[in-house]
Amino acid sequence: MSGDRLVAGTYMFGAAITAGELKITGFDPSALTIVNHKLTEMGCEIKTTKNSLTIKGPQRPRPVSVTTFPYPGFPTDLQACLMATTCLSSGTSHIRETVFKDRFSHTMELRRLGADVTVSSDEALVNGVKVLQGAEVMASDIRAGAGIVLACLAARGKSELLRVYHIDRGYNKLDEKLSSLGADIKRETVS
Repeated sequence: MSGDRLVAGTYMFGAAITAGELKITGFDPSALTIVNHKLTEMGCEIKTTKNSLTIKGPQRPRPVSVTTFPYPGFPTDLQACLMATTCLSSGTSHIRETVFKDRFSHTMELRRLGADVTVSSDEALVNGVKVLQGAEVMASDIRAGAGIVLACLAARGKSELLRVYHIDRGYNKLDEKLSSLGADIKRETVS
């Protein structure tokens, strides 16, 4: 897999939430130093080179505390992917959003999958659960949609994700790339 730092970060959280292993090429891993640090805290094994990264996700992520900040801080654009991953952690994670107001639109969709997320103002408390269950969910924007996709990948059973056009605006053929990595995804056109 290759891509820019936000796309690369999305795939990194994909490996973390599914206990997968992945090599990502074509980007500078130093652009995601804080993300690498947080994923390592969560139990991921990460090895970097000048323009690639290999990540192996843990059997179950550990909880973390994260505050989003402009670059070089933790990217707000990866906050939904982080939150999806913490939904399956072995404890309580704290996520504070300082960049965009109302950036927690994905929490309701994560709850539909069985997540235990509480939001108060600019902070979210995520109590990790052992299992997410498939459900009908929808993408409210590009980044929230990416986080929901990752949660659906880790959920048991079938999920149906609506409004994927949001995700398509930020990710080129995400469904096909995830399928090539072993995900069971089928895109359907609804008339």
